[in-house]
Amino acid sequence: MRVDLSELEETVRKLNRVKSAMGDSVTKSKYNTFLPGGALGAEFDEERDLTKAHQEMKKHIEEVVDYLNIVIDDFGTNTKKAHGKYQDAEHDAKYGMDGGRSGSGN
Repeated sequence: MRVDLSELEETVRKLNRVKSAMGDSVTKSKYNTFLPGGALGAEFDEERDLTKAHQEMKKHIEEVVDYLNIVIDDFGTNTKKAHGKYQDAEHDAKYGMDGGRSGSGN
């Protein structure tokens, strides 16, 4: 079996680019979507409902982005580990696990 190690490396690079691009989303969702009380008007039920819905959605978006970061980190780590194991297996297959000695002890 042959594994294209360059494809695994490219996967890790792509994941890191996605994570980097998401950095702007994290910042924007946390700091650029603030809606102060009363910004939509004052003293009516719809304003309170809209402000509450906005706060809930903001929190949900932050949780989703945080979760995606965790998933990307885990997948990247696992991909790097798999890459290392495939490299080791490829090396062992090429050079032999017994250092080039035959199984008969000769």
